[in-house]
Amino acid sequence: MAVFFQEWSTQFKTYNQNIKLAIWANIFSQIGMGMFMVIYNIYIQELGLSHEVNGQVIALTSLATAIILVPAGIMSDKLGRKRVMVFGVLLSGMILFLRSIVEMQTLLLITGFATGIFTAFLQVSSIPWLAENSKPKQRVHLFSLHSAIMTAANVIGSLLGGFLTDFFHLFTTDLSAIRFTLIIGSIFYILAFFPIAKMVENRKEKLPKNKKIPFREFIRANKSGFKVIILFAVAQLLIGFGSGLVIPYLNLYFADRFLASNSIIGLIISLGQAATAVAMFIGPLVVRKVGEVRAVVYLQLASLPFLLLTAYTESLLLASIGFLFRQALMNAGNPIQSSLMMSKVNDSVKGLANSINQMVFQLGWAFMGPVSTAIVLKYGTYWGYANVFTITAGLYLIGSLYFLIVFRSLKSTDEE
Repeated sequence: MAVFFQEWSTQFKTYNQNIKLAIWANIFSQIGMGMFMVIYNIYIQELGLSHEVNGQVIALTSLATAIILVPAGIMSDKLGRKRVMVFGVLLSGMILFLRSIVEMQTLLLITGFATGIFTAFLQVSSIPWLAENSKPKQRVHLFSLHSAIMTAANVIGSLLGGFLTDFFHLFTTDLSAIRFTLIIGSIFYILAFFPIAKMVENRKEKLPKNKKIPFREFIRANKSGFKVIILFAVAQLLIGFGSGLVIPYLNLYFADRFLASNSIIGLIISLGQAATAVAMFIGPLVVRKVGEVRAVVYLQLASLPFLLLTAYTESLLLASIGFLFRQALMNAGNPIQSSLMMSKVNDSVKGLANSINQMVFQLGWAFMGPVSTAIVLKYGTYWGYANVFTITAGLYLIGSLYFLIVFRSLKSTDEE
């Protein structure tokens, strides 16, 4: 264990100031978003609005992110990472503050859509910024550390969201308690502006117009890369459809089926995030045994029994255990998929590949949000969620088998 910590400590000391500032920016933004997302669905319910409104808000947020991801990536390339991140963080923070105080359904939908637009600018710029400010030998540790810190910050935010809401409830109404927590979350998000403002960006000189590659030639030169991008996108879309049915509504699931308090919900969601952080260290071990493609498939398939346990149990303890193991196993394959995809596309389309992968996942959330809420409204808090979770398990199964069939012939990154 001492060797493990020494290794990471040594790695961290090699990172430049730009990387350390980016990590701080992500800590603040993830704490703020963690506080916000664990309690916002309940805020909408507290306003007296239906599950359908929750579904519409989540769908619009995801749709907006899906629409803007690729343009935001292009803007990041053209205008500079720092400028785009500053723009995104400031506007996202202001929109989150507005979402904390508005009550009209129309404004809830508009601000939800705006959140999806502006948070994408930080989302698409963070990884390229880290890559551009690091050496190749640093990146495996750096990206792992970045993911772990983001997850840990989200855990802290989720815990704060639940506990602060219950604390404020001692002195005020349920609605006001939730609102105070949301406002604090938006302030945390805006704090990310300060480390970003201190970053120093060294822009590379643009190529002269006569040196630029024509678009048609660029497509032709990267034909195999675009084929891989499309194949990955289909797999991600299937998983996104399944995820969009369940993940955005987990706090409502625990509240509706088990009447869990805000603190308990925040704790469960936080433990799920912690399980995700631990799972990032499981993936490489599985890869060494069975290879990248099978590792992704085995981990995803192993999560399905726990998903079904969550679907049908009437015990909060069993539901929590099922949720934690599903979360850990399903997410353990994500870095492996990213590594595999990055190894199969040219450097010139890596950013595009990443944006498209995130875009189709967000489309799954956008399309399935209203479907999920409609099913729960029709069948109630037991069979509604049971049906939704079962459909998700079916989509995960199809997505995993598709991934195995399509990508099993690909060589592992380490074999190339």
